[in-house]
Amino acid sequence: MAEEIIEAIERYGLSKRSRNRTLFSLIGVIGCGKEGSLIATIAALKGIEVVFYEPCEENIENTYSRIEEKLDKKIEHWGLTENEKKATLSKIHGTSDYQNFAGCDFVIEAIRYDSKSIHRTVDQRKEVFKKLESVLSEKAIIASNVSTVVVTELASELEHQERCIGLHFMSNTPDSNIIEVVRGLNTSDNTFEKVCQFAKAISYDFVPVMESSGLISVRLFLTQLNEACGILMEGIASIEDIDKVMTVGFGHRQGVFRTADQMGIEKVVKLLENLYDEYGNLKYKPAPVLMRLFRARHFGVSTNRGFYNYDEQGNIIK
Repeated sequence: MAEEIIEAIERYGLSKRSRNRTLFSLIGVIGCGKEGSLIATIAALKGIEVVFYEPCEENIENTYSRIEEKLDKKIEHWGLTENEKKATLSKIHGTSDYQNFAGCDFVIEAIRYDSKSIHRTVDQRKEVFKKLESVLSEKAIIASNVSTVVVTELASELEHQERCIGLHFMSNTPDSNIIEVVRGLNTSDNTFEKVCQFAKAISYDFVPVMESSGLISVRLFLTQLNEACGILMEGIASIEDIDKVMTVGFGHRQGVFRTADQMGIEKVVKLLENLYDEYGNLKYKPAPVLMRLFRARHFGVSTNRGFYNYDEQGNIIK
């Protein structure tokens, strides 16, 4: 009788032990506010495992709710099924311990702005980079979702600065599937190429941008917004009509005032102040009407009042 042949079942690909690890099988997101939760959702929808950091359990639960809302909107517009929503949520894991990022290939810092400028300071973000370097492998990429901050400065105290890079997701315009990829002074070609592969993996287009405060998108948008504020203060046209010229006349998805309300007036003012400090040009000085809204704490969609008034769902009240 022939000897019975016994082979390990792992050989037939039914176990994780036999699977090859892909380049971006696990990514991390530090800070899961508006921008961080968008990044986590986009990646998970493409089958990438995501671990995100928030400092307390309440913030973690709020993040899950925020992500679930994004997925429910996709379901409403026939872009997702309930089963796909469950599968996507199962790929997203919250933590308040940096040690849980140890296995990540790629971590993106996206800590949020707030009205008191407590968060998103350069020193705080540099501290995030140092904490990540202490737990990640040397090959893992550390990125920051930058707009006016220079990534070379964030990476300046790290041992492996070549693996640091900047990204900018334009999260305030619906379906703007493009990323600005920002090389720091010491960013390696390998890091840059891998991040471009990541953009392709999540079906985003990308543009390489030289390291500069404001990049392309922020500088163009904020100067447009300041000019629109000037037109408004001169009484030339109303908020609605200025936005109508931008949407109907120039094909923008939404006008400058609507976009500013979605970004948050507190963030807009901070970005303009950063650009004014960097370049010293008066075109970046926040317009008086912006400062009036900021001082009144009319921050836009988040407070239901900004250039427009909003209901609880974020819809404009006519």
